[in-house]
Amino acid sequence: MLTLAEIAQHIGGDVVGDSEYTVSSVATLQSGQENQISFLSNTKYTKYLANTNAGVVIVSAKMVDSVPNNAIVVDDPYIAYAKAAALLNPIKENNIGVNPTAFIDDNCTIEPSVSIGAQSVIGAGVILEKDVIIGPGCILLDNVKIDEGSRLVANVTLCKDTQVGQRVLIHPGVVIGADGFGIANDHGKWIKVPQLGSVRIGDDVEIGANTTIDRGAIDDTLIGNGVKLDNQIQIGHNVTIGDNTVIAGCVGIAGSTSIGKNCAIGGGAGLGGHLDIADGVQITGMTMVTKSLTRSGVYSSGIPAEQTATWHRNVIRYRQLDKLTERVKQLEIQNKQG
Repeated sequence: MLTLAEIAQHIGGDVVGDSEYTVSSVATLQSGQENQISFLSNTKYTKYLANTNAGVVIVSAKMVDSVPNNAIVVDDPYIAYAKAAALLNPIKENNIGVNPTAFIDDNCTIEPSVSIGAQSVIGAGVILEKDVIIGPGCILLDNVKIDEGSRLVANVTLCKDTQVGQRVLIHPGVVIGADGFGIANDHGKWIKVPQLGSVRIGDDVEIGANTTIDRGAIDDTLIGNGVKLDNQIQIGHNVTIGDNTVIAGCVGIAGSTSIGKNCAIGGGAGLGGHLDIADGVQITGMTMVTKSLTRSGVYSSGIPAEQTATWHRNVIRYRQLDKLTERVKQLEIQNKQG
């Protein structure tokens, strides 16, 4: 249990109400109870505020008068909520040690504070720095290096020579350093192009479940500091992602594309290969990027869902654009001649 005063101090907010009021967990506005704290950042949920049973609500100053109970006033309720939720749900201390079912090659360097879970496999030449946590079922092939404080949750595969920075969090099912899609057509027959690079992950990166990051063909695939990757993202060989870029689920990035710093890429977007994306670019969900984006800004493509009959009519009109363009050109010529 924490008091409002303790939470407010941690998140940088001001208490409106009883500063000694205590809460034990977080909840939504709809489901919150008197011993829970909630928040309002999206105006779509304003309708739930007046009747919430949550004992405390984190809000901006303009909404505080609508809170029916205690409040903590902050500039950004969502950021404040994230900090409050982390405070109320601290990460459990690591149980240091090696599970007896893990296989560890004799030629490794492993700090005493490292934890290695059941059925994990640690290959030759692996280096695990202080406070690294290797969850159950992970596979680290030869010459992998993981820096201080990083965690592999479970069933993560790091292929040979992969390097992971400090305080990296990698969720279940992630595969880093598998071969990229390198093939060449030799007189009608596809042959494999050796993938000789590796993958280097920066500090403070988070990688979501079942995301895959391919090793480079010659040079390394690079993921910058502070990058946050959602679930089921495919990152091709020799891709470079700049610091503090965030990418939502099911995005596909083809090989040798370079993405700048502080970019945001929405879910389901597809980026072609050998492109350059500038710093500060935002790409909305389901956008298809086929050429380089050299200036910061927001980019979109695709047509949102609509009724099938309307969609069919619009598709027919789209197919008629070439004919319509030619007719307009002819009318312009006739108008000039007339």
